Amino acid sequence: MSNELREAVSRAGSTLFGRTDKSILGRWWWSVDRWTLSALGVLIMLGIVIVTAASPSVAERLGLAPFYFVYRHIAFLIPTVLGMIIVSTMNRKMLWRIASSTLVGAIVLTLFAIFFGVEIKGATRWVHVFGFSLQPSEFLKPAFAVTSAWLIARHQHQSKFPGQHLATGVFALCLMLLLAQPDLGMSFVLCAIWAVQIFLSGLPMLWVVALGILGAGGLFGAYLFFPHVASRIDRFLDPASGDNYQVQKSLDAFANGGLFGTGPGHGVIKMNLPDAHADFIFSVAGEEFGFAAALFIVLVFCFILLRCIWRVMNSDDLFIVLGTAGLLTQFALQSLIHMGSSLQLLPAKGMTLPFISYGGSSLLSLGLGIGMLLALTRKRTQASPSTMWRNWSQTGESYG
Repeated sequence: MSNELREAVSRAGSTLFGRTDKSILGRWWWSVDRWTLSALGVLIMLGIVIVTAASPSVAERLGLAPFYFVYRHIAFLIPTVLGMIIVSTMNRKMLWRIASSTLVGAIVLTLFAIFFGVEIKGATRWVHVFGFSLQPSEFLKPAFAVTSAWLIARHQHQSKFPGQHLATGVFALCLMLLLAQPDLGMSFVLCAIWAVQIFLSGLPMLWVVALGILGAGGLFGAYLFFPHVASRIDRFLDPASGDNYQVQKSLDAFANGGLFGTGPGHGVIKMNLPDAHADFIFSVAGEEFGFAAALFIVLVFCFILLRCIWRVMNSDDLFIVLGTAGLLTQFALQSLIHMGSSLQLLPAKGMTLPFISYGGSSLLSLGLGIGMLLALTRKRTQASPSTMWRNWSQTGESYG
């Protein structure tokens, strides 16, 4: 962003909210990271454009109106963006309350989905809520990341509080629920969130090695006991060993797009991609907008990750560090798995590309998670860790 553009954004902010404005929105505007906010805005706009390009062919195959998914995508974006902004204005005590309440609700609904939910493609992950299918397990990831961070951080400041044990127990419960659906991809993301947080909290290296071996054993066990996992890994290692239709079409789409793409609406490979608007939307971006656009999307994701890491790099607040690390791990892995599957760099796994793929539950949960991330990375004056924890425990307000 040029200096002129930054000054223009700052002047626009000054017009809306003066630096002396003590309202909630005023304090939010001058403390939130506007660079990250701008990059998220870019992703959201790209998502609208690419869903518009990718979804008409899917809608036609399903006998729906051409822009059915586009209208629904925009309809889901409205509460997603509003929720993201509202959550990003909250202090840390409110974040903990929102995260823990959401986690309890998601656990209950996930249990309901396992026993009474709608089975789609061999998995029971959805429940009907207010006329649309909701995947409650999507909300487990961001809610667990913040709840676990709070429990571990409290243990660090109050040694008698069994925070690490509680975080491990919650992790084990969530993992069992995800494996029961089954959803190995989301289970892997949850394991990564917990592993990163435990590592950053100061876990001895011996335990880190032991957990790494346990994780590798878990993946091998999944290969042995989950036939669909074994099938996907086998097809990844040897594409000729089974049906590799979607991945092959995805690669064909990138090849057809070349450097600058075929142009919006002119892709032909997408016509034969069943999940072109969701699990393989990155392939549509590659075909219609080319390698240059795909690379730009990757760079936007990388910018968000690096920017948020930079914002908390010098923080003395363990809750902020662990919460940010957990949410970024989810955001990064979900993006990486989607793009890696599309390019056959990873075994195929249906996972949406954040803010770009079509998806109701995915978008809403991302709004919650990124809202919490923006709240955690807001500017705050520094104080000693003990003072920060005492102030937060008593008032929930910003430190300093």
